Amino acid sequence: MVKNKRSFILKGNLYKVIGVLAIPIMINNLIQTLYNLVDGLWVSKIGSVEFAATGFVWPVNFLFISIGIGLSIAGTSIISQLIGADKYEEANKYASQLIVVSFLSSILFAIIGYILSPFIVRIMGGTGELARNSIIYLRITFLDMPFMFLFFNFNSIMNAEGNTVFPTVLSAISAVLNMILDPIFIFTFNMGIAGAAIATLLSKAVLAIAGVYVLMRRSSKVRPSFKKFKFDVEIIKKIISVALPSSIGQSGSALGFMALNVFIVSYGTATLAAFAMVNRITSLVSQPAMGIGAALTSIIGQNLGCSQLERAKEAFVKAIKLTIGFSALGLIILLAFDKEIIGFFMQSKDDMMVISEGITYLQYIAWSMPLMGIFSVLQGVFQGSGHTRYSMEMEVGRLWLVRLPMILLFKNFTNIGSVGIWFSMSFSNLIICIFGYIMYRKGDWEKNIIHNEDCREMKEVN
Repeated sequence: MVKNKRSFILKGNLYKVIGVLAIPIMINNLIQTLYNLVDGLWVSKIGSVEFAATGFVWPVNFLFISIGIGLSIAGTSIISQLIGADKYEEANKYASQLIVVSFLSSILFAIIGYILSPFIVRIMGGTGELARNSIIYLRITFLDMPFMFLFFNFNSIMNAEGNTVFPTVLSAISAVLNMILDPIFIFTFNMGIAGAAIATLLSKAVLAIAGVYVLMRRSSKVRPSFKKFKFDVEIIKKIISVALPSSIGQSGSALGFMALNVFIVSYGTATLAAFAMVNRITSLVSQPAMGIGAALTSIIGQNLGCSQLERAKEAFVKAIKLTIGFSALGLIILLAFDKEIIGFFMQSKDDMMVISEGITYLQYIAWSMPLMGIFSVLQGVFQGSGHTRYSMEMEVGRLWLVRLPMILLFKNFTNIGSVGIWFSMSFSNLIICIFGYIMYRKGDWEKNIIHNEDCREMKEVN
């Protein structure tokens, strides 16, 4: 057990640092992905239309929670750099302001999203049974937004410290609860797709309440306090300045996927269901790479906060090597067992076109698994350094400047059908990774956002 995470991150063997921080994040992400896959497996037993509805509305919900993700990224970036600079009192102030701003935002977005759900589904082209199921599922998922934002805050503060174990433990408890509640609400209470959403809502509520309790009760140098709380305009401005590009990037990505869903649904519900299913599968396989990228955020942040630029660069190189190795393994597994994987995750066989489309998409997207890993590592560098404009440009550019234009060209000027979508998904990852690496080499991310010149003497905490 590492007694002093700050000292470990700033001085320890980098492969070991990446592993110690990334493995709990990988497990956490894996749990969250399984969380979604379990939902999908149970919903797929109802029918392919219900399964398609969960994928159809996902970008809408993600559009709203992108603000929470942006605030979380800002929290990890700023707080990790303050910890690296040994400025714990200031870190506490940022943590308190972050939680209050984030929670108030989540309540507002939950209300707006719930009211606008029917209108949004119609705008996206949802009709008939797809629209009915989408509205039911979307409205309930909006209600869990305050709980989700609270857990984002808990996660960002813990990750900034390099404490990635607690979020994993809580996520595991929440995921197990969700697995238990899913069949009860869906089938025992005969609530269908609404039951899946309610089970998730209750599980996330438990997760958020437990996270806040741990955050307030633990003994740590970073612990938010709300006694005599007052809004600090300067701190909020700083948080927003870092959070805004990330939020725009996440929002732009969500809007892009909404537009993408409009194109996909024009090919039929089977294609939409295949798209939703394969994305969940690739999310599962991508967890090692995503965990490494997320771990890199706090490693880059603390080392830049302590003016250790060369160590930050070394962390990037080693993270890339690890990520490519894991992603290549995932590529081999997906291609070797494509039919078996699709058959397992699509339990309902009421539309065999879903199976066929899913296998084709999986065969295309598997080749870009290493690229998706590199994407995650580059995001970790830009977010950890606080230069979130580059992560925004990667998020938005991948969809709006590469993927969607390519899909439009294939749709209107070729007769290859849904294959144009699958090819565009993979090729856009290549283009945006090239762009991200150029931005990394440019070196603007090396500038410290908290303007700390010297690293205070580190003391071991026993």
